Amino acid sequence: MTDYFSLSDCDVIGFDLDHTLCRYHLKETSRLIYESFARFLVEHKGYDKDLLNLTPATWDFCFKGLVVDLEEGNLVKLSEDGTVLRATHGTKDLSTEEIIKHYGPQREWKHFNSLNSSFTRSAKYYFYDNYFDLPGALLCGRVVDMLHKQGKEVNSDFWKDMVAAIDHNYNTSAFKDDTGTYFPSVKRDPGRYLQPCSDSVKSWLRSMKNAGKVLLLITSSHSDYCRLICDHILGKDFEELFDIIITNALKPGFFSLVPQQRPFRTLVNDMEESEGLPSLDKPGWYSQGNWPHLHELLKTMTGKAEPKVVYFGDSMRSDMFPASSFGKWETVMIVEEMEGEGVPKSDAATSNEAQAVPLEKKGKFEQGMKTPSAQSDQWGSYFVDVQRGVGGDEDRHTLTWCSYCIHKYSTMAIPSVEHIAELPLDYKFPRFCPDKPCTTGYFPRPPESLLKNEAPPP
Repeated sequence: MTDYFSLSDCDVIGFDLDHTLCRYHLKETSRLIYESFARFLVEHKGYDKDLLNLTPATWDFCFKGLVVDLEEGNLVKLSEDGTVLRATHGTKDLSTEEIIKHYGPQREWKHFNSLNSSFTRSAKYYFYDNYFDLPGALLCGRVVDMLHKQGKEVNSDFWKDMVAAIDHNYNTSAFKDDTGTYFPSVKRDPGRYLQPCSDSVKSWLRSMKNAGKVLLLITSSHSDYCRLICDHILGKDFEELFDIIITNALKPGFFSLVPQQRPFRTLVNDMEESEGLPSLDKPGWYSQGNWPHLHELLKTMTGKAEPKVVYFGDSMRSDMFPASSFGKWETVMIVEEMEGEGVPKSDAATSNEAQAVPLEKKGKFEQGMKTPSAQSDQWGSYFVDVQRGVGGDEDRHTLTWCSYCIHKYSTMAIPSVEHIAELPLDYKFPRFCPDKPCTTGYFPRPPESLLKNEAPPP
C-alpha cells in the first residue's frame, strides 16, 4: 500500500447520496426529523406532548457517535477500546462514580466487542452514526427523562416505540403515500432542507465520467425520494451523470455474501418488479441488489479482473465498514464534524448555503441552535476525549471509538465533496496508514482536537 491515494488510479467511483453528494441544512432537517419521531410517539403511542417542546439549547445534546445502552437506559460515548468516556441517563450527565457503578471499575461496556467487530444491530444497544436517525438520540434521552418524571420503570420497551416511529416516517411507501411528517415536509419545500450541489461538484462528476471512470450512485433511499433529491441538487439531467444507480440498497446488507445476498430488481414507475434478476448484465437504474453481482458487472464494464473502486459515504456502519471489509474498496468518509473543529468550509459550499437559505429567512430558533455537527458542551469532541483517572490515576487523552474507526476503515476523510471537487483527478492525497499518525488521512487538514493532542495511531 502506498502512502497516497489518487482518484485517477480508480476505475470506478461510487457515491452514497444522503449527507455525501447531497448536503442537508442540518439544523432545519434535524428539527424536522425530531418532530417526525416525537409526533408519532405523542399521537400514536400516547406519550406526553411535552416531547414536542424544545429550546435551541436542547440541541447541544444531539451528538453523532453515541450508543444507546438499552439495558441501562443510558447513552454512552466510547473510547477506541470500548471504555465509557462519558454517559448520561436520559439527558442527565453521569459522574465518574456513577459510570463505575453501571460499568465497573474499568468502565468497560460489555457489548463493545460485538459492535466493534461487526457493527450488527442488537436488541441491547443502538449506534447513532448518521444524521438521518441522530435526532432520535435526543428523543431517547428525553423519553427516559419523562418516564422518570412520571415514576415509570425505564426498560427497553420504549425502544419498540422508537423503532415504530422510525419505520412510520421512513418506510419505503411513506414518500408515495404522503404518510408521516418527514417526506411530506421535504416534498413541500425541498429548498428548506436540501443544499444544491455547487457547479464545481457537477463539473467534477462530468470530468470523471469524461475520463472514462464508471460512476455509481448507491443509496438506501427509495427511488422516488432519490429522484426528488437529485432533481433538486444536480438538476433534471442527473441520470446522465451516473452509469449505474442503485436505490433501496439496504446497506450494509448490500455487501453481504452468499447466501444472504438479495437479488437486484428492475423498477417500473418506482415499483420493484417481483422477480429478482439472476445477475446484473448492463448499466442502468436498479433496486436492492448485492455487491458480488455488481462486481461482476464492473469487471465487464472496465475490462479488468479486479477493477479498483472508491466509495464516498458518511456512515461507518452502512458505508465505510462493509465497503472496505467485504468489498475491499477504497473508502472516503464524509465527516462534517471536521468543520466544527477548525476546518473551514469550502468556498463553493459557503456560497451555496448562503444562496439556499439566506440568514434573514432562518427562524430565530435555528439561529440560536447548535448545528449537530459542531462540538458539544455536554459530549465534547467527536474525535478525542479525556479518560478520567480514578483512585489517583492521571487523566489521559484518548481517541474516541468513532475516530479510531475512521482511521481503520477509511482511506481518507473530508468534510464534504466540495473540498476536493476543484482539484485535478491525479491529485495525491495522504491516506490513513496503520504506521502513520492518525491525523494523516484528513483533508484539507485534521480536526483541531486531533492536532492538539497528536494522538498516537491506534
